[in-house]
Amino acid sequence: MSEITGYLIIFWGLIMIGLLGIGGFFMFRKFLKKLPKEDGKSIIDWEEYYVDQTIHMWGKEEKKLLNDLVEPVPQLFRDVAKQKIAAKIGEVALQRRRKKITLDVIVEGYILATPKRDHKFLVKRLNEKQIDFSPYEHLLEKQ
Repeated sequence: MSEITGYLIIFWGLIMIGLLGIGGFFMFRKFLKKLPKEDGKSIIDWEEYYVDQTIHMWGKEEKKLLNDLVEPVPQLFRDVAKQKIAAKIGEVALQRRRKKITLDVIVEGYILATPKRDHKFLVKRLNEKQIDFSPYEHLLEKQ
């Protein structure tokens, strides 16, 4: 009986070390994003800036579309992904001097905000929604 208990303690210890390592990895990534860059602002500061500057430009339909597009992201990471994507969409809208967030700004910002490995899921989602993304195919290949 004591041999089994010893193995269980070792097994439990390895699981705990693994879980702590995974949690530490994600905390460290968040820490790196919060470090200020050359301009004095961090990645997260810029994301918050773009969201705050463009919050009034979002309509109900555009918010619904953003929520539909980030739906495949696991629930645990969905809020972080939505903030990052909304910030990139806001950045694109401000660069283009738009008064309102439109479908073309959402599609372009979403493509720019997502990593290349996720583009096939994005294309599938846009096709499901019957959204024409052909003007932005060069962005899919570029990243």
